[in-house]
Amino acid sequence: MNNTVAPADVLARIVAHKRQEVAERRELVPEKLLERSQYIDSPTLSLRGYLRRPELSGIIAEFKRRSPSKGWINEFAQVERTTLGYMQAGASALSVLTDTEFFGGRNEDLTTARRFNLCPILRKDFVVDAYQLLEARSIGADAVLLIASVLSPQQVRQLGRQAQDLGLEVLLEVHDAQELHRTLDVALDAVNLVGVNNRDLRDFSVSIERSLELVEQLPAHLGRVAESGLRTAQDILRLRQAGFDGFLIGETFMRNSRPERACATLVQQLRELSAGR
Repeated sequence: MNNTVAPADVLARIVAHKRQEVAERRELVPEKLLERSQYIDSPTLSLRGYLRRPELSGIIAEFKRRSPSKGWINEFAQVERTTLGYMQAGASALSVLTDTEFFGGRNEDLTTARRFNLCPILRKDFVVDAYQLLEARSIGADAVLLIASVLSPQQVRQLGRQAQDLGLEVLLEVHDAQELHRTLDVALDAVNLVGVNNRDLRDFSVSIERSLELVEQLPAHLGRVAESGLRTAQDILRLRQAGFDGFLIGETFMRNSRPERACATLVQQLRELSAGR
């Protein structure tokens, strides 16, 4: 059965469902229970720091089973094998989708990835409430995503500071210059990295030109991440030369029956291209 959601209302539907979901989860798992997690007081790893390590690829390899626009991408992928393979292939960090309703993920996916990998892990979800920040910390995340098209600048600042107080780094996702400046004018001190999503969430069109057009407007002290639509080593090299530190890649890998092998191939191609071979 095809459970894809119409582009015009996908974001609104995701956010509405997420608010309901958070209310239900708070009832089932109160914050006091989350605070008992073994990960609450454990050290976190810096996503920005890892992306800027020169010996690494800068790739944030994503584990994603499905999307609202494409349906199932890789329904039966195994978290342990895929994420371990990503890191062995040369990825700098991991991104794990934890939304169930629209992306087929779950919190346990991130905890499994945490158990088997010593690298920064981004919790990829639609954060609308501070409860999700504590939840992210409790399942082993090092960083969280805040989406400018979902939150007001004031909400980004408040949630971002709360995340940082918990030891989490904050990746702010924007789609255009208006979102970027409107949000950072208020929340600059609550953000560690800025990601430019090359996918328009209204119609799902994708172009890396979005990232290239915005890169000069991204503050230099923040980590710079290009998201979505990256398919080739040439894409990554072009974005790196323009000033990006990180490259979030999910579907390009996950459409392969062995996503980790697709990652290894791309990393090798990037090394050869960077070496001028």
